[in-house]
Amino acid sequence: MSMSHLYGAEDGVELERFEVSDWDLHNEFNPHRARHRPSKEEATYGVWAERDSDEERPSFGGKRSRDYSAPVNFISAGLKKAAAEDGSEEDSEEDERPAKQEEAPKEFVPKKLKTGGNFKPSQKGFVGGTKSFMDFGSWERHTKGIGQKLLQKMGYVPGKGLGKNAQGIINPIEAKQRKGKGAVGAYGSERTSQSLQDFPVVDSEEEAEEEFQKELSQWRKDPNGGKKKPKYSYKTVEELKAKGRINKQLSAPQKELSQVKVIDMTGREQKVYYSYSQISHKHNIPDDSPQQPLGKDAKPQGFALPELEHNLQLLIDITEQEIIQSDRQLQYERDMVVNLTHEIQKMSEVLSHEETAISNLSKVLDMVEECERRMQPNCENPLTLDECAKIFETLQDKYYEEYRMSDRVDLAVAIVYPLMKDYFKNWDPLKDCTYGTEIIAKWKSLLENDQLLSHGGQDLSTDAFHRLMWEIWMPYVRNIVAQWQPRNCGSMVDFLDSWVHVVPVWILDNILDQLIFPKLQKEVENWNPLTDTVPIHSWIHPWLPLMQARLEPLYSPIRNKLANALQKWHPSDSSAKLILQPWKDVFTPGSWEAFMVKNIVPKLGMCLNELIINPHQQHMDAFYWVIDWEGMISVSSLVGLLEKHFFPKWLQVLCSWLSNSPNYEEITKWYLGWKSMFSDQVLAHPSIKDKFNEALDIMNRAVSSSVGGYMQPGARENIAYLTHTERRKDFQYEAMQERREAENMAQRGIGMAASSVPMNFKDLIQTKAEEHNIVFMPVIGKRHEGKQLYTFGRIVIYIDRGVVFVQGEKTWVPTSLQSLIDMAK
Repeated sequence: MSMSHLYGAEDGVELERFEVSDWDLHNEFNPHRARHRPSKEEATYGVWAERDSDEERPSFGGKRSRDYSAPVNFISAGLKKAAAEDGSEEDSEEDERPAKQEEAPKEFVPKKLKTGGNFKPSQKGFVGGTKSFMDFGSWERHTKGIGQKLLQKMGYVPGKGLGKNAQGIINPIEAKQRKGKGAVGAYGSERTSQSLQDFPVVDSEEEAEEEFQKELSQWRKDPNGGKKKPKYSYKTVEELKAKGRINKQLSAPQKELSQVKVIDMTGREQKVYYSYSQISHKHNIPDDSPQQPLGKDAKPQGFALPELEHNLQLLIDITEQEIIQSDRQLQYERDMVVNLTHEIQKMSEVLSHEETAISNLSKVLDMVEECERRMQPNCENPLTLDECAKIFETLQDKYYEEYRMSDRVDLAVAIVYPLMKDYFKNWDPLKDCTYGTEIIAKWKSLLENDQLLSHGGQDLSTDAFHRLMWEIWMPYVRNIVAQWQPRNCGSMVDFLDSWVHVVPVWILDNILDQLIFPKLQKEVENWNPLTDTVPIHSWIHPWLPLMQARLEPLYSPIRNKLANALQKWHPSDSSAKLILQPWKDVFTPGSWEAFMVKNIVPKLGMCLNELIINPHQQHMDAFYWVIDWEGMISVSSLVGLLEKHFFPKWLQVLCSWLSNSPNYEEITKWYLGWKSMFSDQVLAHPSIKDKFNEALDIMNRAVSSSVGGYMQPGARENIAYLTHTERRKDFQYEAMQERREAENMAQRGIGMAASSVPMNFKDLIQTKAEEHNIVFMPVIGKRHEGKQLYTFGRIVIYIDRGVVFVQGEKTWVPTSLQSLIDMAK
């Protein structure tokens, strides 16, 4: 292909011109025309120049004289072939050129710009070859080989590609020799086997060629000159069915719009529709208006029948609607078949269930009729209560559904109640308290409802067992309780204990509240502690496990009667302690302490006042009467009595004795003898310790003051030893108590170490409060004389220099820790 028209020769130098020439305009729509360089005559005369068709036109690659002054041209790759090979290729190209020119239109692809370069024949001699990766970097044998080492340090493995995942190509890029001198892609795909292997992309050049040929054919006129065939569109039955289903789904929710009045003014006349669906079904009726005159370019219609077209379209629409309606009817019938199939299965299951229920009910009815027959008066084999229970067990096990559905109350009333009355006909609950418990427990499991019934307001019509106990069993209990004497409580308590797990809760509550308690209350009112020989606790306390808090209303009259009886009591009478001791754990701690303080403590104080302390002839009866109440009254109350009525006289006697040149051994024995009269709990009280320490101080002063007078030998040493021994005992006892309290706190999980002790008096109070479950906390924003106020239970206190002050009626009263705990409880 010659491109000489694009170049001009000036002084032997070819210059490429890029302007659009006349030749380009003439050959715009004939790109396959052979191009050649115009001769001198053609350049002069143009189209009138004479041409010789057989003349050999000079080719672009013709031989020219070599210009040795030009720079050296290098070949980009490959090896330069020999001249003989070069010449043979030129000859082969000249032989093949006509064939390629004929094939050029077929290979032409205008999608891409095909342009040729100034290639020399010698450049076709490129010989590329793929080298094996085994020779990769073999040229480094002539160098120091630093490149291969650097690649290996960075993770390169010989024989694999570069990159993190070895995704690089292994062989060098191959080159493919182009057949002719055409541009890139002029001779088809130039991809090598290596590129196809590494980048397997489908080549779409053939598809692009087909699309281009289609577009090109649109500019050409049909050579046959005939008219195009009309295209027909067909609708299948499946398409019509699908269209009908879609229209049905879309039109289903449009019920509200189906009643809308629509005025259509799009035509020549106003039309009224009563739904939007009528507009969608409107047909294009042929217009009766005269035809418009044809224009210049308009072609007259050779065959136009609008009425026929309308009728045909109407028939088509009717047929489509019939097909759609038939499809809908068929689908409806299929759905109806499926629905009826399910209904048949369901009804068959219901029928089988009903047949089973009828069979079971007939068997249950036979059993009930058999029971009624055997309950007749003249029956040879009368029905017993045990046999009736077995029949009900059979009903409950084999025919449970029918048993639950039936009216068990009426069935039990008709069958069980007569048998139960006959069973308890001669029963005496106080003589045989366990009679009938087993049979009643069995009937409880058979007749009682599964639902738990509340304690009050029972509906007897809903539970057969409760009705049985209330109507059959309860009358016997009422009769027995009416004849029962409250002081003979043992038999009645045993009777209720044996029936407590069988009788319903609400019936037991009714017995205790309505039958037992009134009898006890009346008996307490008639009780006189001065004349009755039977102590009241012997017939009240046995009811505590059953009645518990129900007996609280009885305690107040009992305390009043006891207080009245103690008005003329003297501590020498020990019967009062025997009567009061059983009530200590029954009364609340507060009420018990108040009762003791009001009725017992004043009597004990009077007894101590009457006590005469005489070291030479001591009578201890009054002291023993007081100390005998130690477990009954609180320690704080006892300590208060001793501080007020005993220790002043005792210390006064000691002082008078020491002032008359006494025998210190006798004083020591007298001191130790009185101290041994008190328990460890009383001796551990700080007030008692202070009194005995005061006595030791008096004796030490007495020994130290008699310097010039007569002194019994060893008396000073004996008193000093006694003082040291007593102080050491007190210290050891305190240490033991603190250790015991620490161990108790550690066992209760308070977190305090076993050997630790409270740091101050406030910590001790807090520890005691935790032991007795008493709330101890500061009152926010409240102070008294600069001291923080605290709540100890319901008592308001404050702490000043290790002393607890309790708020009284008018002033703050100091108190001991044990008294504080007793008041808080």
